[in-house]
Order: sequence, then structure tokens, then C-alpha cells
Amino acid sequence: MAVSEEYINIKEALHRIGGSMDLYKKLLNSFTGTDYVAPIEEALNAGTMENASHQIHTLKGVAANLSLIKLAAIAGDLEHKVKNGVDHTDALQELKSIYLTTSEQIPEVS
Repeated sequence: MAVSEEYINIKEALHRIGGSMDLYKKLLNSFTGTDYVAPIEEALNAGTMENASHQIHTLKGVAANLSLIKLAAIAGDLEHKVKNGVDHTDALQELKSIYLTTSEQIPEVS
């Protein structure tokens, strides 16, 4: 599987971190070593929307800093829906799908 710029913008990320591919790979490995989705689901299922918003905001920031484009965008959409009390079911499912697809592409970054 090749890395899709729709999901991961390597060029943008390298520009953001000063051009070090080794550092970028280290940051991506750290990202894949953390489960960001489970705490979001747990908070939403428990009805703790402030906690859910915080967890989603964290994922959105990490994804944006790593130039995980689609993931940052859907996290932003989910965050907006949760904060505004809008039905977030579809956005959560999309987040889970994009999170999985993005995570599967990370090992292809070279």
C-alpha cells in the first residue's frame, strides 16, 4: 500500500518539523503506540461530553501536527458536533474508519 497524500502529507509534516525524516518516523511510531479512539468512545458512551471533547481535541491536534490530514479533519468535525450537542454517531464511525486507514498507512512512510 502506498501512502496517500489524502491521509498523510509527508512534505507538509517534514516542513513543520525541520525536515528530519527520522524524527517524523519516531513521532509517527509514538502516534501508533497510543490508542486515541478508545478513550473517546468511552467518554462518549459514559456521557462525559467535556472529557470526550478534550480527548477529541487532543487527537485533532496530534493529527494536525503530524499532517494526518483526513484524521485531523474528521476529529475537528466530531469535536464540533460533540460540543454543540449534535448527533455524532456517523462522525464517530467515520473517525474510527479514517483512524484505522491512517494507521495502516503509517508503516509505509519512508
